[in-house]
Amino acid sequence: MNENGYQINDQTKAHFITSTVIDWVDVFSRKVYKDIVIESLDYCIKNKGMILYGYVIMSNHIHMIVQSENRKLSDLIRDFKKFTARKILDTIEESEIESRKDWMLKRFEFACRSHSRNEKYQFWQYGNHPEEIYTEKFLWQKLDYIHLNPVRAGIVDNASHYLHSSASNYVNDNGLLEIQKADNPVIDVLNPRLFSNGFSW
Repeated sequence: MNENGYQINDQTKAHFITSTVIDWVDVFSRKVYKDIVIESLDYCIKNKGMILYGYVIMSNHIHMIVQSENRKLSDLIRDFKKFTARKILDTIEESEIESRKDWMLKRFEFACRSHSRNEKYQFWQYGNHPEEIYTEKFLWQKLDYIHLNPVRAGIVDNASHYLHSSASNYVNDNGLLEIQKADNPVIDVLNPRLFSNGFSW
């Protein structure tokens, strides 16, 4: 079981996932680190059987509704977090312009001291707080929650104006990633007939 008391019981089902940077460090206030997450998600979609229904990248955490075409969701999320952590940490270490470099690396180094599984740094908090998507209503509740995060944070007035989320995929049918819109699932785990209604804000 995950440290936060949640776990993925059915590896075939779509889940609402939250990944949080250790100590809520605002790493993703920089575009360069958000871009690493976007590139990794794109790779997972194209090469790892990731089905992404919705996402948002905030300053220190990521929300996703995600499913594994290969029925190995836990492995998929683990590999995604491992790769993004390594890539982001390497980018921070190699940066000559990151003004918070020393402070962030010290936070990540301190966080890993209590966990023997880390070699030097801990970037992501352990656990993903996974919640299984079990009804149509719950799916749309979570999509609304994801897409309205930047609005609640006062970053944008309209959800679709936030670049690093799937809101524009649903509103304008375009975005940084080619997600699987929830009204047309790829595989028959979420019943396609449930998703005939349009997306509303």
